Amino acid sequence: MSNHHCNHHNCDHGSNDEEIGLQYNLFERIDTENLECLNESVEGSGKTYVESDADEELLFNIPFNGNVKLKGIKILSEDSDSHPSVLRLIVTFSSVTHLTMHFPSNFGAENTKIYYIGLRGEWSQAHRHGVTICTYEARPNLEDHKLKHLDSVSKSIE
Repeated sequence: MSNHHCNHHNCDHGSNDEEIGLQYNLFERIDTENLECLNESVEGSGKTYVESDADEELLFNIPFNGNVKLKGIKILSEDSDSHPSVLRLIVTFSSVTHLTMHFPSNFGAENTKIYYIGLRGEWSQAHRHGVTICTYEARPNLEDHKLKHLDSVSKSIE
């Protein structure tokens, strides 16, 4: 067993907190081409900065390019009444491939403003199976299933 002594001056413990944080950052795992924000004042702005249109409600549809185990959410906004006060998540927690975030209200402003949504968690490759096309017979026709190599067997069973 090794003994480790450290006075915290130029000491390396073997792990970098910043690298560990990046490991759980899910930004690169978001399918940004299909990211959608509803009720935004400028269409398409939900990918960078968003302000609600006619009222305080915002709805984000966030697709991932794999399975995600969500562990944390960070939301940044102005320090004003336009900050969201409620968040509703619509998600299937067994294997998250799509996350819907609903912000129904804020702290009293006419519009809701969001500058940043950070998602933390674990990602794994999605296993998508294609459609299997099968033909089922209600009543099998024995003539369709003849095995030629069995026709040449000459042994009888007693």
